[in-house]
Order: sequence, then C-alpha cells, then structure tokens
Amino acid sequence: MPDLLIKGWQWICLAVGGGFFAIGTLGLFRFSDTLSRVHALTKVDNLGLGFIVVGLLPAVESVAGGVKLMLVWGAALAASATSAHLVARTVQRRPGMTLNEEYQRDD
Repeated sequence: MPDLLIKGWQWICLAVGGGFFAIGTLGLFRFSDTLSRVHALTKVDNLGLGFIVVGLLPAVESVAGGVKLMLVWGAALAASATSAHLVARTVQRRPGMTLNEEYQRDD
C-alpha cells in the first residue's frame, strides 16, 4: 500500500509539473509584451520543474542522485532568474522606447 501511495504521489507531481510547463508555453504564445512572456516562462516553468523534481526524488536509488536532482533544479532557478533579469533590463533600457510603448506594441 505505501508503494502505491508513493507511485501515485509521483504521477501527480509529474502531471502537475507537466501542466505548469504547458501553461508556461501557452503564456509565451499568448502574451503580447516581452516582460509578460519572460514572467510566464520563468515563474511557471520553475514551479513545473520543482514538481517534476519532487516527483522524481522517490525513484532515485541513492542520496547522491537526489542531491544531483536538487542541484540541477537550483542551477535552473539561478539561470532562469539571471536570464529574466537581463531580458527585462534590456527591454527597460531600449533607446527611444519606454516600458509603456513595449506594453502597447503588438509583436
């Protein structure tokens, strides 16, 4: 019975993580401005990856494997935050364009 509960928990976490990835991809296509697209990708995809990592942790055979999964998730969080900051700063510093123009522009 406990094995069935763990497998069920894994499938739920993996499905929720995949759902968050799908929502983030939908946000990438649906939002019109750059900052909203970056927000959709960084926040929702990081949460999706977190659910996938939590779903995969019970299947890991060793502590080292679990630590590696957590390190990959941490590296993805850091890379996502850094790239989102760089994109947002570039949008903000565009010569001749304010943030309000970016929100109104239709890509």
